[in-house]
Amino acid sequence: MTRGRRRDAGRERGSTALPFLAVVVIGAVLAGGAARLGSAVVARARADTAADAAALAAADMLALGRGEGAAAGAAAETASANGARLVRCSCAGLSATVDVELHVPVLAAFGGTAHGRARAVVRPECILGCADP
Repeated sequence: MTRGRRRDAGRERGSTALPFLAVVVIGAVLAGGAARLGSAVVARARADTAADAAALAAADMLALGRGEGAAAGAAAETASANGARLVRCSCAGLSATVDVELHVPVLAAFGGTAHGRARAVVRPECILGCADP
């Protein structure tokens, strides 16, 4: 009776290797997906930050009365300083709306670009200087 058990044990040796390997592969795929998702979230936040800064720079030029050309130039320069590219700058009156793109090499397989949009408005009472409330 003991010999029969030993023969069966020999046939079962390594039987957990395949399920274990499958679990490891699934875990690696899920970890890779989570890393890419995290990269996308960080890239989107960076693009939004670059858009915010660019919109504020454009609004600053508008508040100083330098015109739409200077506002668009300031927005492009600020977006570039933040690692992004200015796609569109709409400056009208006392408001500036900008769209930026940020290239993300990690996400190249999924388009590799994060987009950000922001709007800044100059309050009329602050054109000549505004005291903190």
